[in-house]
Amino acid sequence: MPNSSLLQWLSLVGSIWLQSINGSNSNFPAYSSQLKQLLSMSQLQLNNLAFASDAGKLFGWLSGIAAIYLPLWVVLFIGAILGLIGYGVQYLFITNQISSVSYVYLFFLTVLAGNSICWINTVCYVVTIKNFPLDRQVAVGITSSYLGLSAKIYTDFVNAFYSSPAKRANAYLLFNSIFPLIVCVISAPIVREINVQKSRSLKGGFILMFFITVATGIYAIIGSFGSVSSRLSPLKNLIGMGGFLLAPLMVIPVEEKTREAVKNWFKRETKVHSTCTTEVNMGVVDSMESGVTVKEEDVITSDHDQFQETTGVKEEIGVKLMVTRVEFWLYFLVYFFGATVGLVFLNNLGQIAESRGCSGTSSLVALSSSFGFFGRLLPSLFDYFFSRSKYMISRPASIVALMTPMAASFLLLLNPTNFALYLSTAVVGVCTGAITSISVALTTELFGAKNFSVNHNVVVANIPIGSFVYGYLAALVYRKEAQVNNEDGKCMGIECYKRTFILWSSLCFLGTFLAMALYIRTRKFYSRRL
Repeated sequence: MPNSSLLQWLSLVGSIWLQSINGSNSNFPAYSSQLKQLLSMSQLQLNNLAFASDAGKLFGWLSGIAAIYLPLWVVLFIGAILGLIGYGVQYLFITNQISSVSYVYLFFLTVLAGNSICWINTVCYVVTIKNFPLDRQVAVGITSSYLGLSAKIYTDFVNAFYSSPAKRANAYLLFNSIFPLIVCVISAPIVREINVQKSRSLKGGFILMFFITVATGIYAIIGSFGSVSSRLSPLKNLIGMGGFLLAPLMVIPVEEKTREAVKNWFKRETKVHSTCTTEVNMGVVDSMESGVTVKEEDVITSDHDQFQETTGVKEEIGVKLMVTRVEFWLYFLVYFFGATVGLVFLNNLGQIAESRGCSGTSSLVALSSSFGFFGRLLPSLFDYFFSRSKYMISRPASIVALMTPMAASFLLLLNPTNFALYLSTAVVGVCTGAITSISVALTTELFGAKNFSVNHNVVVANIPIGSFVYGYLAALVYRKEAQVNNEDGKCMGIECYKRTFILWSSLCFLGTFLAMALYIRTRKFYSRRL
């Protein structure tokens, strides 16, 4: 197996590990109630902290620029160190190891921690896109799906080592600060750009990777239900998840055997054809019959041209030109009224569960994380197995199909039962994860791959904006209902978020119509690709 191919798959495995621990802000709902109580915060103050975590994405473009001019391992460690400072100082504060920190400092520490995620994400995206040039959508989809699993992984660690609910907030902040740094140290040597042959001989490896990834998601979902996971000790549940995270390493020996089998088959075939002798040496194929020498670089160039034709990317667009395009603003608003609404719901999941009298907040967070994992993976599965099928639809059309059930799930939350809460959480997790995954490929298709690291960070800047606006409105409704019910800062009952759910559902329906407009505007573009 060529050394470059080995490094190619190792970089994918390293990106999977990085993404698995890089969603540290997604576990905020699991400890938000404890944090609110420990620091005696109001609901508005707690909402501002949730916004602060997303506000770090406003400066995500800095990581995109850094990835252009700095070595990627430096970018990786900048992200890990920012997270160590942001979450670490908060941990030292709530455990009384440092003197009192004002709320303003706490807010900016959370912004710093939220920004750290962008740096690690950027490295994973850049490496995966460049190391798998002909399968970039599939490779990015697989690695980014593990980002949706982060909250589940952190929750498993907390459950395994901390049985006291009073210490859960401390534990989450501690793990959020140290895990990214540890995994960055492990992954930095293998998560890097390499020179690869642009061939389509990776099918066996991706099929196995899909199998491992789907099995991981099934295990995560089963372990998210309290009635099932209670049969296993928290430590055994964590060990099982660790085994699934190591499983992607299996793709390396399998891919090596596949390549060896193809090589042996090729040798046997050349012996059959006595009229032509083919010699493979340093990427040069000499045809004795035609007398023509075809160099490997020519094959790579040809494959690249074919890739450009099949993906439909016509030009590389920078930020200044991108923001003048109607397609960008439609895309931006679709994300703003779709995935961002879903993320705000998940950020408020702890308070929503508490207001409805549901005690299984950790199970809900793990459930949303597990279904979000599958949501992020589904677009890659469809893209890989049905890209040539007549039933394959464009990415804007896929977003239209995802927005409708998400809008309906918010209306389902008007039902006060726990079943409605769990079902809606699962649906929102799947749809939000899928739209997030699709957006990575959509940014590349509409605006090119060259400036992706900056362009996509500009697109996702809508997340902190939506987090503040939607979250602030939800907090105002929450506080008003608490005052009506004469509660002291805490609201209990279905009315606490009733009007918020109706608003979020209406926004999702609006986003659905905007997604249809984007589909109509890009229909000719995608008709040439499908």
